[in-house]
Amino acid sequence: MPLKSSTDATDATARPSKAGEIARNRRVGNLSLRILSSVVLGPLVLMVVVHGGVVFQGLLVAVALVSLYEWTVLVEPGGRWPVKLAGFGGFVMALAGALIFGTGGALAGIALAAVTAGLGGRAVGAEHPLMLGFGPLYVGLAALALAWIRGSGGAALVLLVLLAVWATDIGAYACGRLIGGPRLAPRISPKKTWAGLVGGAFAAALVTLTFAWAYDARQPAWAFLLGVVLALVEQGGDLFESWVKRRYNVKDSGQLIPGHGGLLDRIDGLLAVAPVFALFHEAVGPWILWG
Repeated sequence: MPLKSSTDATDATARPSKAGEIARNRRVGNLSLRILSSVVLGPLVLMVVVHGGVVFQGLLVAVALVSLYEWTVLVEPGGRWPVKLAGFGGFVMALAGALIFGTGGALAGIALAAVTAGLGGRAVGAEHPLMLGFGPLYVGLAALALAWIRGSGGAALVLLVLLAVWATDIGAYACGRLIGGPRLAPRISPKKTWAGLVGGAFAAALVTLTFAWAYDARQPAWAFLLGVVLALVEQGGDLFESWVKRRYNVKDSGQLIPGHGGLLDRIDGLLAVAPVFALFHEAVGPWILWG
């Protein structure tokens, strides 16, 4: 049996090191892209929220359409264009209902969009018509909730929702990396930890509590509990999309945002939080939280 030369041995030991270095460089580059994208897009979103009006509504429509497209491609990766258009046809009905009849019309339009996407998808050969029909509900209710929050509570409440979601992500990431520990849902999202969940909840609670103090809320202590609930909902939304991506063996919902993947990858938590916060604000918000 021929013996390995010293050069071969050196190459054999160098390859893992080189592969590890490449992986580390890739992670650093990806993190840099994530930070740069957040620094650029975050202030733009905040300015649009503050501006309101047609600009804000236009942003919601654009985000909803892109998100719906990503969802359709995610659950029907091999779907033909008639399958992909089934969801859009229904969503256009939802937008028309919102413009003509307001919130009630939008809710009816979203329900009709879900039925149209599901039945239309089945008619043109979709493999997963139920998931296709869920898309307009998943995206449409969140968009409608944000529009309603902006109209009824002003820019401050929309900013609160966004900041609570962002604080959850940052707190969960920081505590997950620093503390580690048991995994939250290893089969769905192996990187999430219970420490991250607690850190994200605490960060969101600090944001809502600070907001309550700043706006002289009647019951500021309840704001802390609200932040915890929103963080749990946000993490649930994140895990839901992770489950969907694992089911369809997809890493990212798209490649729209450098370092982040698709739009759904960035707003999965917000899609869950927005309707919950809208229900809270409508039911008990003025009494519990906002002065």
